[in-house]
Amino acid sequence: MTLIDLANPTRFLTLTARLLPWLTCLTLVLLLIGLYQSVIAPDDYQQGATVKIMFIHVPNAWLSMFVWGVMSLAALGTLVWRHPLADVAAKAAAPIGACFTFLALATGSLWGRPMWGTYWEWDARLTSVLILFLMYLGLIALWRAVEDPSRAARAAAVLTLVGAINLPIIKFSVDWWNTLHQPASVLRLGGPTLDRTFLIPLLIMALAFSLLFVTLHLAAMRNEILRRRVRALQIKQASQLP
Repeated sequence: MTLIDLANPTRFLTLTARLLPWLTCLTLVLLLIGLYQSVIAPDDYQQGATVKIMFIHVPNAWLSMFVWGVMSLAALGTLVWRHPLADVAAKAAAPIGACFTFLALATGSLWGRPMWGTYWEWDARLTSVLILFLMYLGLIALWRAVEDPSRAARAAAVLTLVGAINLPIIKFSVDWWNTLHQPASVLRLGGPTLDRTFLIPLLIMALAFSLLFVTLHLAAMRNEILRRRVRALQIKQASQLP
């Protein structure tokens, strides 16, 4: 089955019905392994046990940007290639991305309090992630406010592509400005600087959360396709009434 075949909603529903049980099981297994590895990881010599917040905070922070990247590709699919499922993919991803971003902000605040002495500071990284969260909420509101699905899809696609400008700002803010955040210690040209006792649990948790996103996204896309079919049937029945 090719990507072109998946443009057919019926084929997409058939494929996801087969994949979702396996993805759910694999996600749960990796989450359990990752949580266990996170619990047994040693305390940091400076941060103590609070360093373990990293195993939840960092994957959520990564995914908050990754999900917007996925939505940006879907936006191109809507505006350029007119892919039938592009808007479905973007609309289904937005609430999930908003949740990841909220969790990144919440866990970051909990981590920042003992380390920085404050829950919040208006530095470049924190502010740009907060803007990302507000953009997620704006997109969700836009889809709900515009009744015509095609108009909502185009407007949301344009807003998504404009909002993608914020992604490199979030990524490189620690390099461009003087912020409370430390520079990248995992995704860097010279290789990770994080010790293996922390790096391995972090990577397992990142993979587990990534699979969680894939699972939730496919399930949400299925629900959105079925919701649109029900709406189409209701409109058809209403048009046939005398």
